[in-house]
Amino acid sequence: MAELRVKKVKDFSAELKVPGDKSISHRSLMFGALSNGPCEITGFLASEDCLATMEALSSMGVEIERLGDNGTHIRVHGCRGEFKKPEKPIDCGNSGTTMRLMAGILAGQPFESTLTGDESLSKRPMNRVAVPLERMGARIKGQGDRVMAPLVITGREKLTPIHYDSPVASAQIKSAIMLAALKADGKTTITEPHPSRDHTERMLNYLLVKNIREGDTVSIWGGQTPESRDIVVPGDISSAAFWIVAAAARKGARLLIDNVGLNPTRIGVLSVMIRMGAKIIERIDESGCEPMGSIEVVGDGLRGTEIGGSEIPTLIDEIPILAVAAALAEGKTVIKDAQELRVKESDRISAVAESLRRMGVPVDEFADGMEITGGQKLKGAEINSLGDHRIAMSFAIAGLFAEGETVIKGVECIETSYPGFIRELKQLQAMSR
Repeated sequence: MAELRVKKVKDFSAELKVPGDKSISHRSLMFGALSNGPCEITGFLASEDCLATMEALSSMGVEIERLGDNGTHIRVHGCRGEFKKPEKPIDCGNSGTTMRLMAGILAGQPFESTLTGDESLSKRPMNRVAVPLERMGARIKGQGDRVMAPLVITGREKLTPIHYDSPVASAQIKSAIMLAALKADGKTTITEPHPSRDHTERMLNYLLVKNIREGDTVSIWGGQTPESRDIVVPGDISSAAFWIVAAAARKGARLLIDNVGLNPTRIGVLSVMIRMGAKIIERIDESGCEPMGSIEVVGDGLRGTEIGGSEIPTLIDEIPILAVAAALAEGKTVIKDAQELRVKESDRISAVAESLRRMGVPVDEFADGMEITGGQKLKGAEINSLGDHRIAMSFAIAGLFAEGETVIKGVECIETSYPGFIRELKQLQAMSR
């Protein structure tokens, strides 16, 4: 088990770029494969999770070329959504996005296939996509009541359009249904309690596939083939969030992050940080598939806040690092309505609460969140990542503020989403004055 040792830093000044957005990288591969010709993708995130999606598509006959040495420039040759039956089970690794979205694609293929994953992924519920996909005509068999992997999917060439009221706001559920809906005869609609991130809708619109949002409901018509177009993947705001917190909570720190995604359904983390007192300037370019631009942060301390309600779907992945921000802020922070965190790569509510307590932070844990009392001096501690990349990176950032040394156990998982994070962290420590 690899470990990372982190020590406290002083103020710093840095300019950096973060790797490509993971959610958009997954979708660029899938929609490129569904398209009617070649799509060049630049800024692709060559992480373990996205490479699992690449291997899944390759196993179904999709030709994918790597055009650069670092894996961030690729070409996907679209096959109009007509895939070959894979010769063996498709290994999704640790990627829930791969498994759930591939289930949507495979629901509309006239063959049987199997999706597997690692130990962590095999504990995550897949009934949330199995239920609507079965209503559309696919057969999905998994393990137990929660339909956990391995999943055996028997698809159909023509699916039935549905109106689905999703019990949770989830971009993965919505996207799986929309992918299947391309093989349905008619209009499929999905209604969510709150709008979730809209990368799928934006990319489909960019590839000239008609879909419409009306309030909390998205509709898409079957029988459409995405048009092949080149795609630029912006930097991942979820990756940028770690450095934004590190800079905002340190008086005197300055940070500039360029070419980062600024999709309104993903920047809830910026709204929360500004509410906590962070000084953040955004510059946005909306000329491409996704809004992107630069973020400038000047550190000046933070204060507690309340995080919950409709903003949760816009920052669900950033809650672990926001909890670290809460620990560094003055006053109390309440996080609620985030029960979805219980079924991520780890039980993130429990993992965050336990890790903060190890560093001397008072935390009250609830079923759907926690209350954090900030302003305490953090102390170095040994933190178990539990194989969860966001826990590992969040508490590496916490270690930059702690007295003594913080040791993060099991940092191999960071490669699933942010290759280069450890290198950036060590450079920041080296430049701190």
